[in-house]
Amino acid sequence: MGSNNEYYRDTLSANNLQRCYELAPPRIQRYLDAEISYVLKRIHPCDCILELGCGYGRVLYALVQKVDRIIGIDTSLDSLRLTKELIGSNQKCNLLQMDAVHLAFSDQMFNVVICIQNGISAFHVNQRELLQESIRVTKPKGIVLFSSYSEKIWNDRLHWFQLQSDAGLIGELDYEKTKNGTIVCKDGFTATTFSRAQFLSLTARFHVKTRIVEVDESSLFCEITP
Repeated sequence: MGSNNEYYRDTLSANNLQRCYELAPPRIQRYLDAEISYVLKRIHPCDCILELGCGYGRVLYALVQKVDRIIGIDTSLDSLRLTKELIGSNQKCNLLQMDAVHLAFSDQMFNVVICIQNGISAFHVNQRELLQESIRVTKPKGIVLFSSYSEKIWNDRLHWFQLQSDAGLIGELDYEKTKNGTIVCKDGFTATTFSRAQFLSLTARFHVKTRIVEVDESSLFCEITP
């Protein structure tokens, strides 16, 4: 088994990724909806938005209904093709295969950069570089939105990952190593989280304003203003 990056690109992408979300039990569905609702409240129709790790377009589909221009990037071409099927021909939306730590965009290009559904941990990239690139492409007084799981939803999250494992979408869970916000599979796949303290420690390295908000007792949102 390769890295988590390869796992999301080759194994847990496109239809398999979509299936993971279809398996989500009611409490997790509420968490997913609450994340999107929070983002929708933080954006405006005239905003130019970038979503990092757009996957098969679950979040992008909701956002494209509200804004004039949005770009979604992902490392998986299969996921981007599925996003195209979901959204269709929409001139407001562009999809690009791109690594979130090497963004091919000009400085200060976007009003809002979005990386939710625990992307800061799930991408398994250098988190300082991820944040640095996100800030670089965000306009002054724009916002960067990252999210991770609240510890309050641990049991529901663990149940959701067990359902994914039972369906053969991820490996067998290693319950001896699964603890303290980290889910570990016996095939090497791991799903970590980012705490309030970790967010604040990371953003302290940059000249930005940071606000941490808990949403629905399920998400921790880190809102960064360059």
